[in-house]
Amino acid sequence: MKREIVWLEILCIPTRLLLLQKFPVSESEERSNMAYTLESLIQILEQVLSSDHDKIWILDKKPDIESLLEKVNLLKGLLQNSSSSSPNNKRMEDLEGQLRDVVYKIEDILEILTVNQILPKYSDQSDLSLVNDRFRLSYEDLHEVVKEFDFIKEEMMKIMQDLQPSSALPMVSSRPEPSAKNIVVGLDEDIMQLKERLIGQRSKLQIIPIAGMGGSGKTTLARNLYNDSLVVYRFDIRAWVTISQRYNMRAVVLGLLECKKELGNGDGTREKSDYELVEQLYKTLKSRRYLIVMDDMWDTKVWDDLRRYFPDDNNGSCIMLTTRDLNVAQYVDSLAPHHQMRFLGEDESWDLLRVKVFPREHCSQELEKIGKKIARNCGGLPLALSVIGGVLSTIERSQSSWEQVLHNTMCFVTGDDDHEHVPEILSLSYYHLPHHMKPCFLYMGAFPEDKEIRASKLIKLWVAEGFLKPINDKSLEETGEVYLEALVNRNLILINQQESNLKVKACSIHDLLRDLCLRKAREEKFLYVKRFPTDIIPKGGISIRRVSPHPSSSQNNIHDSMESILFARSWLCTDAESPFFDCFWNLRLLRVLDIPYITFKHFPTTILQLVNLRYLAFSCFSNLPSSISRFWNLQTLIFYKPFNNMTFNLPFEIWEMTRLRHIKFQNISLFYPLKYRNNFVPHQNLQSLSTVTIFKESMEILQKFPNLKKLEIFCDASELSPKDLSPLENLETLKCNSNSSVVTDSFLSHLILPHSLRKLTLIRCAIPWMFMATIGSLPNLEMLKIRSSNFEGSEWEPVEGEFCRLQFLQLEKVNLVQWRADETNFPNLRHLVIRCCFSLEEIPCGVGDIPAIEMIEVDESSPSVVESAKQIQEEQQDNGNTLLQVRIHGGSRLPIKRPKHFYGAFDNKLGNEEE
Repeated sequence: MKREIVWLEILCIPTRLLLLQKFPVSESEERSNMAYTLESLIQILEQVLSSDHDKIWILDKKPDIESLLEKVNLLKGLLQNSSSSSPNNKRMEDLEGQLRDVVYKIEDILEILTVNQILPKYSDQSDLSLVNDRFRLSYEDLHEVVKEFDFIKEEMMKIMQDLQPSSALPMVSSRPEPSAKNIVVGLDEDIMQLKERLIGQRSKLQIIPIAGMGGSGKTTLARNLYNDSLVVYRFDIRAWVTISQRYNMRAVVLGLLECKKELGNGDGTREKSDYELVEQLYKTLKSRRYLIVMDDMWDTKVWDDLRRYFPDDNNGSCIMLTTRDLNVAQYVDSLAPHHQMRFLGEDESWDLLRVKVFPREHCSQELEKIGKKIARNCGGLPLALSVIGGVLSTIERSQSSWEQVLHNTMCFVTGDDDHEHVPEILSLSYYHLPHHMKPCFLYMGAFPEDKEIRASKLIKLWVAEGFLKPINDKSLEETGEVYLEALVNRNLILINQQESNLKVKACSIHDLLRDLCLRKAREEKFLYVKRFPTDIIPKGGISIRRVSPHPSSSQNNIHDSMESILFARSWLCTDAESPFFDCFWNLRLLRVLDIPYITFKHFPTTILQLVNLRYLAFSCFSNLPSSISRFWNLQTLIFYKPFNNMTFNLPFEIWEMTRLRHIKFQNISLFYPLKYRNNFVPHQNLQSLSTVTIFKESMEILQKFPNLKKLEIFCDASELSPKDLSPLENLETLKCNSNSSVVTDSFLSHLILPHSLRKLTLIRCAIPWMFMATIGSLPNLEMLKIRSSNFEGSEWEPVEGEFCRLQFLQLEKVNLVQWRADETNFPNLRHLVIRCCFSLEEIPCGVGDIPAIEMIEVDESSPSVVESAKQIQEEQQDNGNTLLQVRIHGGSRLPIKRPKHFYGAFDNKLGNEEE
């Protein structure tokens, strides 16, 4: 029986306060921490030297700045390559703290000088009067701080020369990291027991609590069962919601209603009252067999609030919940037995650790002996084993390296299997990270607990923060993908969704690892997260660099602590319910202002004082002013206009912002008078642009973006001029929206596509067969989504050789009646989704013969489609293919044939393929 890969998604340990303890950290580890601090300064110095913005203050100071850059690079190299330390060198520890503070001071002065040079060009004296006295600095101030840096550098170099080599941490191996990163060991018996309870012939509403300490595998087990093919068949509706410690009933109900679009239409749902929401939930579940999973429940109040909205129609519905609190598990249903998670045995622990480090290779006897001891020290917790496996997979496979990891884990094991050493073991994974990945990992602490994070947004933020430097010929965004994948490989970040090409689409972080992020981030003044009203921002000393207020916080002590956050570089409102603070207007050095959920009635002119911004996301009822161009350093601009579907023109001045990499609006026009079009210069940095209403004149402007990779366009049905996108030779993702309904007037007939396309989405389009042939011939197309669109006819029959690389196909609300296809048309199709295709008679039986096919998803809109999907799966099972899965969302309960390996159906979740 082949076991497929599933998530290792496990929850937090009860003893969170343990993370407040001071973990032992070797001096070589601190060297690495300082290296990434110096990397940030290096990037600022390089940017200052390369700046062409009106010849800012650097003009006559260039030799001094170049000299400083050389010194910082030298010190970074020494720290990065030095693994030597003295066990208790207090002097070195003091110097490291002083160095961090001095580096922060240099960064502040450099950016203050730049802002003070640029801001007067746009501001009147009343604006400038708002500047805090701490921003009134000169080049002489920089000169004095550089003297401090020189002294600290010389002292550190002397100490490092006197230290002897040590093996505080093993050397990093240059081997590629393993791909087997989400393997589950030791849950077979649990899965078998709970699957029997889920699909058994019971009628009464069943409550199944899963209890266990953090890291024991509760969420992994629940997710595995939730996605099991037999469980999917069993239930009409499935919904998953994460409760978390910060419980909000409205958010939980919304999460259930919006889960995978199965419990209702998301349009207008968020605008409903609390009563309307719970009423919609109850009515949707009524008379249907449902499975609800409530993950990470901390308090019985959640159950008291929600229980009444889950109807019991004696039809076999089930509610499954995970909790670390045994009292919660017993409270929800004292009569039914809860499922208690157990710790892995020594053999199971070693099995999990081994497959993490050696997914396809043999482990030598010498390493196996050491590895078993390391596994034993992890206390049987999958999370600890997974993270330590991530450490071992990146170091040299030698006896000395593994013995050092064993020594480090043994240092923490002081109790008799009380698992209180787990946080310290997790800390080893952070200290072992390469210096350039540490800030990327710490940044995960800015997002709320259990928050699903879009990978594209996360990487844009990393770019704006200056964490990334290009690798070879890769762009910064591609480098970010490499970093993210490396953190996933180290089991520090969980994959929530994947693209069709298996790149990370959405991710999250385990609660316990997030606590590690928050602790380290606060220690290093890297990030302050205000989670609760009682949280106090530390005062005095060097400014905190990033601030993230969470929904449960308040304005208390934010204004009182302005001195501590005055030089902050980031203000992150990461949730729709995040509180509004008006103090960030005074943070003149902000690089990141992420407030997409805050809507302004009029454009806030005070925001124009933040000329250092690199990332800006906000919402406003009015249009952008021409003065937006003063954001000379801006890389990402995200602008929402609530309840407005009208197209508006961007100010032409926006194209003076040559550093822009990503622009996201709702509906913008690229139509400009000829005098502007003649002055339009190519934008080499722009990579994504949406949503653009295009006209004939727009094409000339679009071709000024030669490196554009992602584009979303809207075209009116009456606009039938030729639209040639073929000059965009780097375009990979295209989404086309239209209001056309008549195929003969389709704008697609006039659209020329580049061969570089990998993803194509068509929404509300009239689609001629000639255009489908064009799509089918695209050599690199991997993903195709067609929604709410009309084909030229009701029968689709691709020709042999079309869609040769297509992996994902989604048909939703289309007018097809018959569709003929087989492996000659879609030889590499892996994932097929059919939704709301009411007229479609069946899925072609030849789809089952496609060698790559893994998943077919359908809904109940067409019973014959459901039946054909099941028939395809049964035929494949009869032929020995047990890998093909069929998911019926909201499907009726039709008779099914059990797979041959009844208890071996694991799910390799490809994830939601929404873009």
